[in-house]
Amino acid sequence: MTDDAHAGGPAKGAAEEREPTRPSERRRERAAQRLDEVDAAGLVAFPSRNLQYLTGFAEEPGERHFFLVVPAASAADPEPALLVPALYETQVREATGVAEVRTWSDGDDPVAATRDLLADRGLDAGRLLVDDTMWARFTQDLRAAAPDATWGLASEALAGLRVRKDEAELAALREAAAVADAVVGDLRALGADAVGMTEAALADRIAERLTERGGRGVSFETVVAAGENGAKPHHGHADREIRAGEPVVLDFGTRVDGYPSDQTRTLVFGGEPSEAYAEVHEVVREAQAAGVEAVEPGVPASAVDRAARDVIEAAGHGDAFVHRTGHGVGLDVHEEPYLVAGNDRPLEPGMVCSVEPGIYLDGRFGCRIEDLVVVTEDGCERLNRTDRGWE
Repeated sequence: MTDDAHAGGPAKGAAEEREPTRPSERRRERAAQRLDEVDAAGLVAFPSRNLQYLTGFAEEPGERHFFLVVPAASAADPEPALLVPALYETQVREATGVAEVRTWSDGDDPVAATRDLLADRGLDAGRLLVDDTMWARFTQDLRAAAPDATWGLASEALAGLRVRKDEAELAALREAAAVADAVVGDLRALGADAVGMTEAALADRIAERLTERGGRGVSFETVVAAGENGAKPHHGHADREIRAGEPVVLDFGTRVDGYPSDQTRTLVFGGEPSEAYAEVHEVVREAQAAGVEAVEPGVPASAVDRAARDVIEAAGHGDAFVHRTGHGVGLDVHEEPYLVAGNDRPLEPGMVCSVEPGIYLDGRFGCRIEDLVVVTEDGCERLNRTDRGWE
């Protein structure tokens, strides 16, 4: 490599003149700029939501070394690069748009390959940020490959970017929400046919319908919590049979292009609920509406929690609302911003979060209603549109 090329002259200029064509490419450029702002020389991601965000390539962590290296925008050689096992080369090149893909084969020393890549990018010293979820064995190998570097977490650079969704992300989130809405309609259509089904059987039915409606798998373990199980906010599902006239908490989602839906409805199958439940459901519905109404730019995240909580406390059930009002949603189902007391972070356009108050009466029943919302320039947009009643 010539001195001029190492200094990034012609290569960098070409990169600056070409307009990014993929959302992930634009994200890598913003990440590189953000690295300068947090005084970091570069970041290293491994198979994770961060790598998926920056490349569009989704892969589970494995035993082989698989790294994305993103230098800061001011680096002498600012071009990102991937180091991947040779068996991934073709699919990685097709999926990511990263110009430089280096490979190593079984039998090679991946630590040596990592050392060479970091040195070529001028990242064998300075401050490097590593993926927050990176396995310890890989962080140790990075330390061995760059013993003179200092270390931090990639969230320093990426959290502020990921919290505001771009148009490609919002399109996927809207589609995933629409799939969940359609399946809520399918569940309502079951009516009395759901009576006698186990929670587990209904969870299986939900998973099947999510796929048939165009989703990919479930975005988290489906909650089907009948009767007294509904008083456990994260019950999951079991062999408990659904009975006529009892509330069933249904919390589920799927993924579209990697982005999840997360919706909760509490439905009653095959009969009328008790008067006590009907009253609780109405309180939760009002609380959820108040929370959504509070979502707008500049409002502290804690204010949304307070708006929903005030309604439930006024009805005398404050002690039965045992969790925060909501959480951010992106590639991770739970991420910033968290709608919880004490979080005074102002909401910003492009943030996506759940609004999901609930009341849980131990040994009796539970009720939760949840929609995802996008913060807009002047308020918010609900991503879920199905009726919030129990019928």
